[in-house]
Formats: sequence, structure tokens, C-alpha cells
Amino acid sequence: MRQMTALGRGIEDRSFAIIDAEVGPHGFPDAEWQVVRRVIHATADFEFRSLMRFGGDAIASGIRALRAGCPVVVDVKMIAVGLNEQRLASYGCKVFSFISDEDVIASATASNSTRAIESMRKAHREGVLDGAIVAIGNAPTALLEVLRLVREENAKPALVLGVPVGFVSAAESKDELIASTVPFIAARGRKGGSTIAVAIVHALLLLSAQEAQGAHEARGAHDAQAPSRDRGGAP
Repeated sequence: MRQMTALGRGIEDRSFAIIDAEVGPHGFPDAEWQVVRRVIHATADFEFRSLMRFGGDAIASGIRALRAGCPVVVDVKMIAVGLNEQRLASYGCKVFSFISDEDVIASATASNSTRAIESMRKAHREGVLDGAIVAIGNAPTALLEVLRLVREENAKPALVLGVPVGFVSAAESKDELIASTVPFIAARGRKGGSTIAVAIVHALLLLSAQEAQGAHEARGAHDAQAPSRDRGGAP
């Protein structure tokens, strides 16, 4: 899963060690801290320690969705470009970005809506919102629309990453997400961005790989300890 050179891996490990040392004690469970730490690593902004929120068993929901080959629906192409397609493809996951589709642009223009809103509506019509990881890093209107689709049209995303950046409705959209029943990872306030959404997805991919490796090692240890006929154990 990790595609770095030894030098690159060493630099990343040193960066994480610096973050751990500067943050010191914190109240995040280990899996959540791996997400928060990667967000700090992507931004060099330690304020995210106090901004990040998790709800609805977010980590487990995200890992289950990835292993099921879930769609990854994004609000802007910048997130799609930043995601590691090879890692996602190993699970059968495909990234969907509709914001530049001609029909989305036409709908937004005709209804005086936003392309972000219409892109989420298209995702729902296309059937890729249910069971998806929805990563929103730029458009608060996209996040608000996803929440409306959940409330009013029975959309069922597996996990919503609500980290849109901005001054108009950004903080409010995240507060609405946090108050919802949807599994979520959010960054409160105005701060956010596509880079953060990418960092969170990559953290979930790494956590999934680590969990799978742990399960593999546990099975190996169990098999090694199990009695067998060849070793004179019980049948």
C-alpha cells in the first residue's frame, strides 16, 4: 500500500514523529488520531487537533465501505486528482466527479442553483451515493445538499467527509453534518479544503491495510499454535 521510496518513507515518519511530539497528549483513539495526524501533516496546521470531529463509528464505516468497493463521490476534481487511484482500485473503488458534466452545468444555470448541488443530485440519480464515501472539500452547498438528500430522499452514504473551506455556509454546513445521523468526519469552522479530504481518504486506506495485516498476522499465529495430526495433536 505504501508506494514511497525508503527516503520518502523516512521523511514522512520523521514528520509524524514531530507532530506527535508537538501535540503531546490528546484524547483521540488511535485510529482517529491517525486521521487527525495526517490532516495536520497535509496542512502544517496544528489547529486541526481541536477542529476535527468524528461521528457514527466513522472509521469502521469508512473501512467497511472501502472493502466493499464503494464509490467515492467528490465535490471537485481537485480531490479526484489527489486520490491514489491504484490503492482505491485494489478494493474495486471508483471515484465519481460530476461537477463539470454538461448536464450538471445546464441544470445549475437553468435553476440558478450551484454546480456542486446539481452534482450531488446527479450522484443520487446515478445510484452512486448509497454506500459511498462522499468527500467534500470545497463546496458547502454540496454538503448541505447531501444532507438534504439523506433527510428527504433516503440517500444512504456510508461516510461523509465534511471539510469544505470558506466563509459562506462552510461552518454551518459542518455543524449540520455533526448534528445529523450520518457517519461523518468533519473539520469545524471555516478551515478545510480538498487537500484535507484527500488526506482523510488516504488515512482510511492505510488504516484498512493495517487492519487487514493485523488480521492476517493473528490468523497466522493461531494456525501456528493449533494442534495438528502431523505434530501429534488432537485431530
